[in-house]
Amino acid sequence: MHADDTWFKPELNKKLLKDLSRKSDWEGLKHFGIYFFFLFLFGFCIYLTWGSLLAILPLICYSTIWAYSPSNWHETLHRTAFKSRRINDFFYYIASYMDNFEPIRWRWSHTLHHSYTGATDPHDFESDHQIFAKPSLFGFLLMFVPGSAFLTLHKSLYVEIIQHALGVKTKVMMEAIPERERWKCKAVSQIFCAIWAWILILSAIGGTWLPILLLLVPKFFATLNIVWGITQHWGLPENVKDHRLSTRSVKLNPIFSFIYWKMEYHVEHHMFPMVPSYNLKKLRKEIDKELPQPFTSLFDFYKKVLPAVISLATDQNKYYKVKLNN
Repeated sequence: MHADDTWFKPELNKKLLKDLSRKSDWEGLKHFGIYFFFLFLFGFCIYLTWGSLLAILPLICYSTIWAYSPSNWHETLHRTAFKSRRINDFFYYIASYMDNFEPIRWRWSHTLHHSYTGATDPHDFESDHQIFAKPSLFGFLLMFVPGSAFLTLHKSLYVEIIQHALGVKTKVMMEAIPERERWKCKAVSQIFCAIWAWILILSAIGGTWLPILLLLVPKFFATLNIVWGITQHWGLPENVKDHRLSTRSVKLNPIFSFIYWKMEYHVEHHMFPMVPSYNLKKLRKEIDKELPQPFTSLFDFYKKVLPAVISLATDQNKYYKVKLNN
């Protein structure tokens, strides 16, 4: 059933898989409608209260919602958010800007992430961005401090985008992006830099930090996205051809699940990336017996995995051990 050079994948009826892979414009529009409604609502509250301490709470809410745009980016990258390819790509570019994910680079590097999850050769470049990272215990705890991302600004994706805009041929560009697509990566990076410059000029002319806080760095003040974002691969081994061992699923409450756009079903997503997020729960029921049991909550995840994360800080081989059903 599974050759040594292929990834483990449960058997699934073709007709059922086709049904589960069916996309819906309504599901996508509903999600984005609710998402942007609350983003604009809290943004407007910041505007109304700007200059007073009352702006702090809506700023935290706004930053948190903005920081969850990776869920929107991820679903539109896979073109599973909408039935319409054009609508998918429209929102993909918006979400890419909000995440500092240059869309050409990340479309190709994310393909590598799915084909070689956690691999070092070929290199899974997403393993460089928290999901498989092995920081010191101090570095791990620092991630949960609002604004701490400014301390590592020199390592951020802002730098990579500026490099690509200037024509620097980075490792990810040369290894992940086909030569025919590299000019697009450079061009879109230049557009991103132009938008950043416009925001800085707008703030300078208006004598206010508001455009910068609302449109350039809001995700730097959010930490809740990290709380469940690292559940996907943190503390799991690299270079294993089994998504059950390199990826995990965690049960979330309905509110968190909506914001995360059902990506808590992450093992299922890696096995069947063509299935829209809103069908992953149904998919789970069909292949449940072949997968490890999901963590019952975020508390359950941290209680069991945090010791492994602490151990990894001193011993690079002390991964979290997954218990398989078979």
